[in-house]
Amino acid sequence: MKAIRPFGQRIWLDNLSRDLLFSGELARLIKEDGIAGVTSNPTIFHKAISTDPRYRDDLAALKARGFDPEKTYEELVIPDVREACDLMLPVYQESRGDDGYVSLEVSPFLSRDRDGTLAAARRLWQAVGRPNLMIKIPATKEGIEAFGELTADGINVNITLLFSLTQVEAVWDAYIAGLERRHHDGLPLDHIKAVASFFLSRVDSLVDPLVSEPNRGKVAIALSKSAYGRYLERFHGEEFETLKEAGARPQYLLWASTGTKNPAYSDVLYVESLIGPETINTVPDATLAKFRDHGIAADTLIEGIDDAADLLGRVEGEGLDLDAIGSRLQDDGLKLFEQSFTELLALTA
Repeated sequence: MKAIRPFGQRIWLDNLSRDLLFSGELARLIKEDGIAGVTSNPTIFHKAISTDPRYRDDLAALKARGFDPEKTYEELVIPDVREACDLMLPVYQESRGDDGYVSLEVSPFLSRDRDGTLAAARRLWQAVGRPNLMIKIPATKEGIEAFGELTADGINVNITLLFSLTQVEAVWDAYIAGLERRHHDGLPLDHIKAVASFFLSRVDSLVDPLVSEPNRGKVAIALSKSAYGRYLERFHGEEFETLKEAGARPQYLLWASTGTKNPAYSDVLYVESLIGPETINTVPDATLAKFRDHGIAADTLIEGIDDAADLLGRVEGEGLDLDAIGSRLQDDGLKLFEQSFTELLALTA
């Protein structure tokens, strides 16, 4: 994966467990593959806690203390997140805060609760106590409002479950507004980092049956390239210039859901097609191994960026409402997050 680095993209690992931490595997991936960050979610932690014996004794001890399931879960995983942050700290320091982050998600049950999201995000930020933590929240209307507040607080955020250009633009509006509030108050901006997690394979899984054959397997990549075009306009234009001069960082796009679901497509499709500057790709272990084995690193993100807009116009001409698709996929994603969290809390009850 180090072959991607010269093209300005960073690879994050979409996994976290005690086995990964204490076997030395994460340290090896940082050193040998150039892994520059870690993302986690309830599904990842459910798998870790249910399969890794390193959690067994601590889980039993926490249950014996009578904590509620969510408190038990947090007490169990926060030390892991701290450990991962500490492993990533040299990357964070060497990059002057551009890389080296670890994401921890707020409860998905708060996805429609702005104030609850704010309270949980602030509490987790304090509990972990590491400068290279990212609080992960979904990009619902309420989550985006909370994101703006958290940015004004100076808290790093990974805002997730983005599936449409409209959703991405709303996230960037909130980020810039939060930075402007902070700048107006005379507070520093240079330590704040935020990413916008745009999901890929789920888009194609839904839209492929709805579009003509020549356009199948292409919509997610076209959306991503179009989003990157808008990123360049917003963060390398006049709108962001004053904040940039004050030390603010652009909000990078992070490509998520990059494991290929359709066996007819290349198993590294969502990595090879979107390599370019000021972006992140968070990959599961299997995709990491596949790209290491046979992936080709090249500057592909700008290629066909004008054609991407044309393709999106064609599928809309076929009756595809991309904003409605994005809303549906986000709702579906929230349900999956809630289901995973429910299963996770059943383990810690």
